[in-house]
Formats: sequence, C-alpha cells, structure tokens
Amino acid sequence: MPNTVEYYISKGFDSKAASYFASGRRKPVNVVPQDSFKLIITFDNKEKRLLDMSSYIQKGNVYYILSDKSIFNRCYIDSDGSVCWDKDPNIDSEKDWSNKIDIGADNCYLESEALC
Repeated sequence: MPNTVEYYISKGFDSKAASYFASGRRKPVNVVPQDSFKLIITFDNKEKRLLDMSSYIQKGNVYYILSDKSIFNRCYIDSDGSVCWDKDPNIDSEKDWSNKIDIGADNCYLESEALC
C-alpha cells in the first residue's frame, strides 16, 4: 500500500499532504520575492505557486529578520531545494549553516497556493 493517498492518511497525514506525497514530491527551481512578504515559487513540474510569508514573520521567531525587506528580497534556492535567506550576505551559509534561514521544499508546496 505505500505511495498511495490511503497509505499516507493511515500514517496520520491530512488529505492535502497525503495527496501531495502520493503524487510525488516537488522541488523549487526558482523563487521571486513579491510585495507584502509573498514569494512566487516555480517548482520542477513548472507549476507556479504563491507562498505568503507574512504569518511566518512574527517578533520573537527565527523568521522575524525577514521583516527587513532588503533581507527578504535576497531569497534563493539552495542545493537541497529549500527556499533560503542568508542573515549576513558576507558569510557563506554552506560553511556556516547558522547564517541560513530556510523553508523546506515540501512546506513551500503545501503551504502555498497555485497560481492560474
């Protein structure tokens, strides 16, 4: 029964996540920052989705630094397919991982909305 919606539901996934995993995971290939702390993310299946980051950016959490638009606008896709930001652009986040803030590919897909 693996790789079916029913399988993932039996493991505790909600129906949206179960459908996503059963149909095959997606990997971001491009990200473009938008106004109001939104991202347009293009996935490996050419689908474009809109991720609203405003609910992530709350005082006291790791994403709060993204309230600085100059940092928010420096988003990129890393080698793992996560959407990322470097806290300090002068530090190599591949060598100092604590400099990087990221959102994994699965969350990017599941928490975004399809664009027409």
